[in-house]
This record gives sequence, structure tokens and C-alpha cells, in this order.
Amino acid sequence: MEGTMTKTIIFKLNNQEYGTNIDQIRSIERLEEIVSLPQTSDFIKGIINLRGSVTPIIDLRTRLGMKEAEPTEQTRVLIANVRDVQVGLIVDEATDVIDISPEVVEDAPELVKGVDYQYMKGVAKLADRGMLLLLDLDYVLSLDEIDEVQQVADE
Repeated sequence: MEGTMTKTIIFKLNNQEYGTNIDQIRSIERLEEIVSLPQTSDFIKGIINLRGSVTPIIDLRTRLGMKEAEPTEQTRVLIANVRDVQVGLIVDEATDVIDISPEVVEDAPELVKGVDYQYMKGVAKLADRGMLLLLDLDYVLSLDEIDEVQQVADE
């Protein structure tokens, strides 16, 4: 039996395409003024006020162990629900929303281009775009980090 298609949002980090389930993404925003906070983990860039709600901003590159990049016109913030906490994830570019059929998804190998496989849901092999790394946003932050992010948002 064929599984159902998954609507997947495609974004870029370091010229590699990643995808994540669109159900976790609330909106895509342009990068705006981030209020930086002292004494937070290096990947927490700070907070923004998004339509009245304080949203912690996480640099997904730093989080995944890549080097930070200067923001460009293409830089976007994916507003995501990570274990019931609203966070903003900075990505180099958000390019597309596509349907991915479960048949093209394989388990992630233990190490993919240096990205820790615990964040990976799998790898989609797509005829038109090559390999797409599927991230599971629920695991991009550990529970301790979720707490930290939550405290940042509540202050």
C-alpha cells in the first residue's frame, strides 16, 4: 500500500537542500531586527516580537554545527512549532514546498555531510533535485534546550 504524500518545505543551508514537514511550520518570515540576549547558548540568536508573541530565534546553521553566515536578501526565518514551543529558525533560503512520496525516502545514514543523524528523519532521493535531507524539527533542540528557549520567550 502506498503511503500518503508529505507536504515538505524546502530550505537551504550551506548550499545543501533540506526539507521538513510543513505541518511544523507556521509561517516564513524575512529576517528582522533580533534582540540578542546574554547568557544563552550560541545557537540562540535572540528574540523577535512576531505579531505580539515573543519568539526565540535559532540559527539552524550553528545548531547543526555549520559555520555562521552573513544574512542575505534570501535569508528567511521559518516560524516553527518545536514540541509546542514557537521558535524561529534562520535558514539561508526557503525555496519551495513540494510533495514527497514515502517511497523515495530512505533512513538517514549515520552521518550525512557532518549533520548529526539524530536530527534527520531520512533522505529523500528526488529525480529532479537529487538528495534532500529531511530534518525532524522536534529533535533539533534537546529538552534542556527547549526549556532554555521557553525561558527566553517568557522573560
